[in-house]
Amino acid sequence: MEYQVLTPALVAELETIVGPQHVLTAQRVEADVYADYGRDHTEDFHFAPDVVVRPANAEEVSAIVRLCYEHRIPVTPRGAGTGLSGGALPIHHGVLLSTERLNRILAIDERNLQATVEPGVVNEVFQNAVKEVGLFYPPDPASKGSCFLGGNLAHSSGGPKAVKYGTTRDYVLNLQVVLPTGDIIWTAANTLKNSTGYNLTQLMIGSEGTLGIITKVVFRLLPYPQHTILMLVPFRQEEQAAEAVSAVFRAGIIPSGMEFMEREAIAWSSDYLKIPLTLPEDILAHLLIELDGQDLEQLYKEAEQVYAVLEHYDVGEILLADNATQKDELWKIRRNIGNSVRYNSVYKEEDTVVPRAELPTLLKGVKAIGARYGFKSVCYGHAGDGNLHVNIIRGELTDEQWNVGLRQPISEIFELCVKLGGTISGEHGIGLVQKGYIGIALKETNLQLMRGIKQVFDPHGIMNPGKIF
Repeated sequence: MEYQVLTPALVAELETIVGPQHVLTAQRVEADVYADYGRDHTEDFHFAPDVVVRPANAEEVSAIVRLCYEHRIPVTPRGAGTGLSGGALPIHHGVLLSTERLNRILAIDERNLQATVEPGVVNEVFQNAVKEVGLFYPPDPASKGSCFLGGNLAHSSGGPKAVKYGTTRDYVLNLQVVLPTGDIIWTAANTLKNSTGYNLTQLMIGSEGTLGIITKVVFRLLPYPQHTILMLVPFRQEEQAAEAVSAVFRAGIIPSGMEFMEREAIAWSSDYLKIPLTLPEDILAHLLIELDGQDLEQLYKEAEQVYAVLEHYDVGEILLADNATQKDELWKIRRNIGNSVRYNSVYKEEDTVVPRAELPTLLKGVKAIGARYGFKSVCYGHAGDGNLHVNIIRGELTDEQWNVGLRQPISEIFELCVKLGGTISGEHGIGLVQKGYIGIALKETNLQLMRGIKQVFDPHGIMNPGKIF
């Protein structure tokens, strides 16, 4: 696909749409501020856009996209820039369309347990707003304090509570979308049931900004769970920690969070946060298990059942968080593992996922592949979902080893996932860095269908080009 150059005349038209103060170029703003728009949290990549445009509403988004469509200018939608697959990187330069000004919670409908929001709202801000009226929005990625809801929609993000409550896609009723042509549509209705034609809502979720730009979202909500119990369970064998996950579910318990952290992951994070945490030498992994609900007495009964399951494994002293501060600290350690790994080294994060009972086999296989090819990995993730984040540490690897030598072992990790009934991404998306591996998970027939959908939505190929395929 050939794209046109963004001329001064087109930049002037963009200024007319959003105002000159919301059209940023390298010449107009500080270098580090502008550079941040060309990065996300994927390794150390940087691609500078020709211009950054910050619209305030769907009509401005429509006008920008229509102009780019007519002149064959690539458009890269961007939220908070916390992605881990390079999905928001403007690899073809052009216009980077930032949703940072689309940041309003438009309505919270307590009668129908719904809310209408814009994509630039921070996940945790939205969670807190609905909590104030006794409602609950469960999807909670590790970056919930900074990530935008639009980015969560782009990848159908999950987070720890997905094990009980599902991922982002399970809470979306309706979307307002600006198509690559500039047309504005609603994808569905604000109803719990909808059997009216193809499900365009679910098609948009997880499409990584390649089919259009979401400008409003109608979410369904739940009553807020009043009580939680949180326990940190140390294991002397990593594989036993992975095995215990399935055993808890087989005992009839569905935790609201079940997170796996191998020793180095939890140690790096507690050091990074300067939160003291005693780690006996013989402890190699931890499970962080949360139970939630409205009846505290029932939760304690469920906790007793979990303890009964854990008696069959070689565990150390289980820490039961007995106050809100301790609970917050334990979750803070878990949520900052990615930041602590980033602080220690450049890394590649592979977002593997398998049926939860296959997690021990996956973990064992990842470590065997690392030993065979000579790289170190730090593993953690949403164990209850079978979603293991494999962080390959650059350390002392040469440029050749890092950029070329890891392709084969990463392919082998993904092949193992597929063999076990899983796939190559659970919640981070394909984006830029995984598109070379997508053929491991999907047949060419699947890919041709997806390319056909892309062609129908975006015949000029301007919307987030170079991603997924």
